[in-house]
Amino acid sequence: MSFTFTIRQGPARLASRAPQLAKSFAKTTNSPSAAIRAFHQSTPKNTFFTSRTVSVVVRTANGKPGNNNLLARLAGAARGYQSQSYATPQADRGQLLRKLMVGGAIFGGTLVAINVIFNRETREDGGMPPFERSYLNKTFMHTGLGVGIIGLTAYQMIQSGFVYRIMVTNPWVVAIGGLALSFATMIGTRSIDPDNYVPKYALWTAFNATQAAFIAPLLSFAPTALIARAGLYTVAMMGAISFVGATAKQEKYLYIGGPLLAGAAIVAVSGFAPLIIPATAIRTLAFTESIWLYGGLALFGGFTLYDVQKILHRARLAERGVIKPDPVNESISLELDFLNIFVRMIQILMMQNNRNRKK
Repeated sequence: MSFTFTIRQGPARLASRAPQLAKSFAKTTNSPSAAIRAFHQSTPKNTFFTSRTVSVVVRTANGKPGNNNLLARLAGAARGYQSQSYATPQADRGQLLRKLMVGGAIFGGTLVAINVIFNRETREDGGMPPFERSYLNKTFMHTGLGVGIIGLTAYQMIQSGFVYRIMVTNPWVVAIGGLALSFATMIGTRSIDPDNYVPKYALWTAFNATQAAFIAPLLSFAPTALIARAGLYTVAMMGAISFVGATAKQEKYLYIGGPLLAGAAIVAVSGFAPLIIPATAIRTLAFTESIWLYGGLALFGGFTLYDVQKILHRARLAERGVIKPDPVNESISLELDFLNIFVRMIQILMMQNNRNRKK
């Protein structure tokens, strides 16, 4: 038996050619254009900020960044990019200031326009009495506190992942169960005597939590700046309408309660239209969406006017001892008005942003 051993000389030949390979590599690195071509051939196609990466490779290969015009241009571009990033906070502050000015102008214009159109007949008793003013201020304080509870609860629901669990659940179960809890807590809050502070405020807090569960999915998709704008517009609209209702003639707008309820039924039906109308009826769905957004915006603005006058009417009844003063019950109506206007403001602003992106 014989064995044959074959020895390949590949490694030995490579070792003998090592000085030649080193010289050829040195020649390649001394040529910036060759280095740049080699870099572009080795990098992937989808790169971000390629110019800054190229400058690093060329400096490493060339060794003389000061003598290359390409490196100077790349360094200037990098400095320009950095200066632009430093100027961004100033631009943001200027944009925020413009938004605040626009919001103030909208508030003032809305106040003047609504006051001129709807408030031609003012109070005839020499202004708002102190008891009515105090009762209205307490109601607004509870309204602001309730809106704050709703906002904080919605934020905690988003951060804890509760919103995701709501969204993956059957929508009919969430809608029916949420409405049942909302109505139950609202009716329970209204039925408790105002002297029983603990159960009344506990149910009132539970009612606010149910409202937070309704708006939390929408807030999770909306940007923070857009939510702030919607809140500013809602406060401006409700503030102007409340001023008109507070300074108008006594019981001037209480008659609009019936028409507002009829309009609320129409808006509610238009909101359920996408569940019934097929998706192919595009024009019909667009019409119902307009009723839901803009019709609902006008409707709940009217409800704000009606609720403010109703609060003042109940304040006069409480002053005469007919009913007990209950700012918590009064604040529930204003909270619902605020939430309905706020949600529609967010939807309108999101639609405008989508249109601007398409342009």
